[in-house]
Amino acid sequence: MREPEPRISPAAIELLLDRDAENAIRAEWDALATRGMSSLARHTSASNRPHVTLVARVDLSPLDPGVLAGIPSFPVTLGAPLLFGTGERRVLARSIVPSAELLGLRETILAAAGSGDDAPHTAPGEWMPHVALARRLRIADLPAALELVGGDIRAHAATVRHWDPGTALTTTLADLRRP
Repeated sequence: MREPEPRISPAAIELLLDRDAENAIRAEWDALATRGMSSLARHTSASNRPHVTLVARVDLSPLDPGVLAGIPSFPVTLGAPLLFGTGERRVLARSIVPSAELLGLRETILAAAGSGDDAPHTAPGEWMPHVALARRLRIADLPAALELVGGDIRAHAATVRHWDPGTALTTTLADLRRP
């Protein structure tokens, strides 16, 4: 019998949001956890912060920070809830309203990273920008969970970082300047 190949988590380049938006998302994480539902509040690693994954792949090296030099912060709107996956448990996330600035940042990062074997949820033509709230939410809990997710959150893009799951380290690539 053949041993299953170990699953290798992809590295990622992520966009972090301003502190107020992060606090609002963490409040939703906490509300889900308080009600006994799946929530990213239960993931207590220092690297666990609300973020938008811009690209993810196993062979992703940190970018040259110079590629992102001078990129200004821009508004980001977190909108309606989304569900990903199939079966009894799903990922619950907040949608991100795509803006020209967000799409431009992603294109800059993809060009700098070069081609590669992107994770399905970040591959060109498949990317759905979002911020995850829960990774294994039971479908039966969905109505109660949706009551805990508020209206739109107005945010600003704050930081671009590289996440390496092999070392559990994050590297700041750029702090986006406020205009």
